[in-house]
Amino acid sequence: MKFGVIVFPGSNCDHDCYHVVKHVFKQDAEFVWHKESRLASYDCLILPGGFSYGDYLRPGAIGKFSPIMKEVRRFACDGGLILGICNGFQVLLETDLLPGAMMRNRSLKFICKDLYLRLEEDDTPFTNRGRVGDVLKMPIAHFDGNYFVDDKTLQELEENHQILFRYCDHNGDVTTDANPNGALRNIAGICNRERNILGMMPHPERCSESILGNEDGRLIFESIIDSGVGIR
Repeated sequence: MKFGVIVFPGSNCDHDCYHVVKHVFKQDAEFVWHKESRLASYDCLILPGGFSYGDYLRPGAIGKFSPIMKEVRRFACDGGLILGICNGFQVLLETDLLPGAMMRNRSLKFICKDLYLRLEEDDTPFTNRGRVGDVLKMPIAHFDGNYFVDDKTLQELEENHQILFRYCDHNGDVTTDANPNGALRNIAGICNRERNILGMMPHPERCSESILGNEDGRLIFESIIDSGVGIR
């Protein structure tokens, strides 16, 4: 597969994502600067973590106006796979490619630690290598990860099985204590109705190699590669 890693001013996980897909999984990968107005042929785009435009106004609020985002929207409408991680998730929310918004963490503090996620759906291009109920360990690193959406949209997310990951404890129990940021119903990652866009706050690219002591993030990338879908 061919991956494009979007780079905004302030992105700081772009090289991590590039390294994982290029060197760990041996896939074709390129960086895509935010000022580009055209996209080459890709199967999957990654919007990486970081602080696009310094998170001025709010995370992702300026990034959505980058020239490349017009092409990202077109790519999404054409069925291309898009993975938004942390700040990338926030950009997808601001762009309305995914529903909802991110608020400040409940603690009003930046949180950087490993935690557990429960896999809620295994029928997407991002999760097909797992099974519902799988517990994955992944790191988070964010100040604004408190996911919120109105009641009507929340019901739609539940009914359409768009919630792919929830924060849980090591046993897979979804509890208030396992929720690091106050996110509504412990939501850690969602997809769109068409299931070709995933936004998640945890960082799978930081836990995809044995040298890092954790390979649970491999599930995301291996699922994408195994899906073999996208546009070229």
